[in-house]
Amino acid sequence: MFGYLVGDEVMALSQTERNKRWQAKNKEKAAYMRKRSVARTFITKYGKYEDLLELKELLDKRLSE
Repeated sequence: MFGYLVGDEVMALSQTERNKRWQAKNKEKAAYMRKRSVARTFITKYGKYEDLLELKELLDKRLSE
């Protein structure tokens, strides 16, 4: 299957295939992790002060439930 590739390229391709298989078997967990990553990136890199205040209010409300 990977006869034409050598060295690190074989590892990269096989790891990609393993990742795809894991994601196919664990759709809910993969979706959860993807959403969590997007949320963290928004908070740490893109969110403006007003956005962060709104998120804080939502978090406070959710944590008090």
